[in-house]
Formats: sequence, structure tokens, C-alpha cells
Amino acid sequence: MTSCERWTLRTEHTSYTVRLSPLGPWAELDAWGPVGVENGPSALDWSRRTHFITPADVAPAEYLPQGQRPFTGADLVVGHSGHLGHSGYERGVWWRFSGAQQDADGLRLTFTDDIAGLRTTLHYATVPGTDIILRWTELTCTGDTELRLERLDSGAINVPVTGGARLTYLTGQWSQEFTHTQLHLKRGTFTMGSAQGVAGHAYAPWLAVQDAALPDDGTAPTYGIALEWPGNWHITAEAEPGGAVRVRAGRVPHEGAVVLRPGETLTTPRLACAFSPEGLDGLARVWHRYERHLSGERLHRIRKVLYNSWEATGFDVDAAGQLELAKAAAEIGAELFVVDDGWFTGRADDTGGLGDWYPDPAQFPQGFGRFVEDVRALGLGFGLWVEPEAVSPDSRLYAQHPDWVYRVENRPGRLVRNQLLLDLGRTDVQDFVIGTFDRLLTEYPIEYLKWDMNRPPTERGRPVAGPADRLDLDAEHVTGYLRVLDHLRAAHPHVTVEGCAGGGGRVEHATLARTDVVWPSDNTAPLDRLAVQYGFLHAHAPHMMSSWVTDAPGVFDPRPRSLAFRFVLAMCGVLGVGADLRSWTQEQRAGAARWIARYKEIRDVVHHGEARLLGTPEDPVCGVQYTEADGPRTVVAAFGTGVLDGAPLVPGRPARLRLRGLDPAAVYDDEDTGTAYSGAHLLHYGLPFAWTADHDAQLVVLTRR
Repeated sequence: MTSCERWTLRTEHTSYTVRLSPLGPWAELDAWGPVGVENGPSALDWSRRTHFITPADVAPAEYLPQGQRPFTGADLVVGHSGHLGHSGYERGVWWRFSGAQQDADGLRLTFTDDIAGLRTTLHYATVPGTDIILRWTELTCTGDTELRLERLDSGAINVPVTGGARLTYLTGQWSQEFTHTQLHLKRGTFTMGSAQGVAGHAYAPWLAVQDAALPDDGTAPTYGIALEWPGNWHITAEAEPGGAVRVRAGRVPHEGAVVLRPGETLTTPRLACAFSPEGLDGLARVWHRYERHLSGERLHRIRKVLYNSWEATGFDVDAAGQLELAKAAAEIGAELFVVDDGWFTGRADDTGGLGDWYPDPAQFPQGFGRFVEDVRALGLGFGLWVEPEAVSPDSRLYAQHPDWVYRVENRPGRLVRNQLLLDLGRTDVQDFVIGTFDRLLTEYPIEYLKWDMNRPPTERGRPVAGPADRLDLDAEHVTGYLRVLDHLRAAHPHVTVEGCAGGGGRVEHATLARTDVVWPSDNTAPLDRLAVQYGFLHAHAPHMMSSWVTDAPGVFDPRPRSLAFRFVLAMCGVLGVGADLRSWTQEQRAGAARWIARYKEIRDVVHHGEARLLGTPEDPVCGVQYTEADGPRTVVAAFGTGVLDGAPLVPGRPARLRLRGLDPAAVYDDEDTGTAYSGAHLLHYGLPFAWTADHDAQLVVLTRR
């Protein structure tokens, strides 16, 4: 093995080359981009820029511990007794390269520090049919004393830039998730993350990096990362000396450190790394393809049009009212009826009932089973809302198992949303949740579960297990959560699972790999939702995006939009309806039925096609284009966002939306109007739209001859 050894991983269109640094015992990025980019001198060689700094601090290192990278940020910080014996801790690791193995499963590079008693293996894997490189790290305690892992990132990516880095990320808060945000990082450090035990509403664990000197017009090479972890996390970007940005990402231990005992191995969360030469829009399609891969065979199951009763009835759930809604939903073409919060005992409002997952006999006097069958007799599948991680203080479950909640001994518990959080890291709590699901899904023909989580952990402690700093409560909760989801998949494969956490608070790849759809936001107001979905689709696939048509003006946004706007917007993902249909006119119901029938004709293109984002919600006209992968159809959902108060954008002149990715030599026919367009016309001039206050959205289906 020589210091010049290089290893290349190839995806469908890209290559990723790592080399063993000639300056020290670490791996560093040699090239990353389109296939063939590895043939030539590395653009990331900063070895001469080492005045007043170590070579490791300027190297495009894949992973380095504190000790070898003392100044510019280490990926691994380990406390150990080392040569000090048991008298104290030191925090440096100085490892040596121990070997490499590359095979069909990927690449593994191993480094060891015998004094610290640590073996570190860097893992790389490609994902078939995608342009994704997966990275993760295994840390093994090889000594006879424990290690304290104070920082344990999954990996780092290095991007050469000339004008600083243009960072694109997704921000927000509850009801405003996935806001598309950009920052020019010329020098210094940018960091984001969550300490809420979930990915969180404030930031998504996703980041895109471009050279800020290049235009933001879809032509700049774009690098992206996404962390697969439904717990505490961080992503940190540092614009380093020498013209580069280095991004580190990983989980963050709630307790400040993870104890690794002799013989134990810890595996970090996977970090998905993506590249596209076609800007942010091209990068979005890389992520969409990856998430279709994560869905596996379940990608091909039809995602039914659902009706959810929450916005119509809230907690006021009873059999008669729900059946009235179900009949109306069936009449407009819904395929699934989901009863939201309020169906179980003690749940008259948000102060009680959680944990006691039995249908309230007073609300279903003829029995819950009879109610479910009455819904199914309408031709609808049946679904339920659940929040299995939460418990109400006045519930029977809490009275029987007060020790099952997170708590700190001799400290008062804090209610959030009038509830406490179960310690899902405990196997007995996991078994209770699994048993609850098994009972409900066996006793009743339920085919849809909406798993919600409305309360992050606060007093995170488990007194019966000892001091919190000896535990890894965040990771144990994640493990329990994933164990329950895996059980649902294995034991009840017919059940569609929707992931929700007060809206989009837990949307990341571990959850996406185990659910069928996710709920991006509790905000369904049309113009607000347009912005949420625009950001969401930059990072996540349409087949995962649950979207509802609700009454407008909405709860959060008073700006009116037409029924067409609301339906076309919801049809950009997995269509649902949440409005109070009892108050709709016959004309509105007939319009809804037409839109739902239209959606059923094109949903396979939306869920499986190549998506392109056309413009932004801040533009007078924007849209989403879906091109059938192996067929002739292109679906365009277009929105006249600039039409307000009845005034067209420019009187007498149609707005135009330029399409992308079409064959310029082909002819495309509009299925509704019969108008024929050349691909060149659609690419150069675009589709015309004559917007008015009553016509502020349109769905166009083009068929290539």
C-alpha cells in the first residue's frame, strides 16, 4: 500500500474518488463530479497552503479526529484515558492507516489508535440506479477502558469554490416548514440542527452547496447532503482558508457524549451525498430518484385519494357525523377515509386520552367495528390517526406506568400540548406500542395509519437506568421508533403509514424509508402551502408528499384562491381532501369530483415521473412539470400567483411558463385544447396562460406524438 493509492466509486452518472493523503494518515477527497472528473490533477489539493496551520487543517479530509486536525474543526472528538491510565482523560486521537477493502458492497478504510483504543472504519456505498454516495463511520473501542465520544459526525464533504459558497437550505417553524433559503458564505462558519429529538420544524437535515461565483440558473454544479437520522443532529459548513467549503454532518448526543465500552461498536447515521451538473433543480431529481429507491416495492402501490376528518370536526368525533362526511367523500371520488384525533376514550379535547387507544363506546354506540364496516360499505378504505409516543397525565396508561415517561428524578415534569412523552427507548414501551398497533390492526380492517408526534422531549431522563450521562437516550428513542415502524412493515404490510410530527417535524431518510407518505406541514392555506411544497420538492419526492385540499381562506392565510388552485396544488403530490364537505355546494362537489377523476388519470406520472420546478412562488407564474419516464405524457401544474383582486398580470397578454427537458424536435398535443406545440416552442416561449381571479391555476397534460 502506498500513499498514492486512490479508490473510485461510480454511480449512474458520477464518480467519487478518495485517496490516502501523501501528507498524513488520513483519507481525502481527490475528485467528485461527472464520470471522468477523476482523470487529472485534483482541484482540491491545498497542500502548499500550510503557513501557521497543519496540513491536516487544510486538507480536503473525509474524516479526521481532534488531535490530527487541531484548528479548523474535527469530525471526531474522543475522550479517553490513553497513556494517562485511569487518572484522567485526554481528547486527542492520532491514528494510523490500517488498510482498505473495496468490493461490490463499497469501500472501507480503517484507521487505528492503539493508545486510545479506537478503531475507525470509514464506509462508502453506492446506491443502484441513483447518483448517491452513502457514507457512514464505525467506531470500535479496542482498549480495556471506555471511550467518551463527544463528537461523532458521519462524514465531511469538500467543495472547491472561488467566490465563496452559496448554501441552499430549508428553514421555517411550525406551519411554515421547508422555506427555501439561501446564504452566501464567503468566510466563516454556518451551522444548523435540532435538539428536539426529531429533525424539527426549524431546519431540515439537508443542504446544497454551489460556488457563489457561478450563476444560480440551473447550470452551476451542485453538491448536496442529507442526514438519515430522526433525532438530534447538526450540519456545519465552514468556508476554510484556501478557497473551499467543508461541510460536516452527524447526530448530536443529547447527553453531550456517548460512552463506548470495551468491545462495543457504534455506527453513525448514514450521510447521503449527491451531485448534479444541472443546479438545484437537477439535484432535486437526484433526491427524488433516491427516495423512489428507498420506497422499494411499495413505490408501486397506488397512493389512494384520502379524506381526513380533522378540519371538519376536530375533536367532535361521533359515528353519525363521520359517516356523513364519509358519504360526501365517497361521492366526490375519495378512496380512503381517515378518522383523525378524537376517536378514542377520554379525548374530548387535547387534555386527555392519549395512551388509552380504545374507541370511545359513547361516540360509536353500535360498536367501532360496525362503524368501520359502514365506512367500507361506501367503497372507502379506512384509516386512523394515532400518536403512540405521547401520553396524557389523566390516562389509565399513565396511572399504571408513570415510570414510562421521560423524567428527571425529584424534578417537576413539564407538559407540552397538555401531554408527556413516553420513553420509546425502553423495550417495554416499544412492546406496548407494537401490541397496541397489532390489536387495532387485527381487530379492525384498517389500511392506513397517520402516525403523529406533537411533543418533543424536554426532561429527558430515565432514573431507573442510572445517570443520564451514562446513557444514549436520543439514539435509544430513535432505535425504538424505527423498531416499531419496521414491525408495522413486516407484520402489517397492507397498511399505508403516514409520517407526521406536528406537520413536517420529522422528515428525513430513515423515516421516509419506512413510511409511504409524510405530512409536510399543518398549514394547508393555498399560497402558504405553495411555498412549503416548493421547498419540500427540492429535497423530497412527490410520491412522499401528502397534500390536502381544504377550505380557503385558510386558518393561517386569508388570501383567497379558487377551488382549481387548491386541487392543482394538492395534485402535485399525494392528493387528499380535508375540507368540511358538508358546507360545500353541489357545484363545488361536482368540481371536486372532476378534479379527483383527473388526478387518478395522471397520478402515476406525478409519482413516478421526472419532476422539474418551474419558477418560484415569488414569481407571477410558477409550476411543476412531471415527465413520464417511459411514456409520452408530460403533466404541468401551473399557478398564477400574481393574480389578485381580479386583475390579470398584464391585460391582453398571456403569461408563459417555459418547460424543460423536452425533445425540441418532437410535437406535443394539449389533451384538453388539442393545441399542438413543438418541443422547441415550449422550451423557448413556454406554455401560455391567461390568468384571471377565477382562473388562477391550470393542469395541462401534453402528449408527445
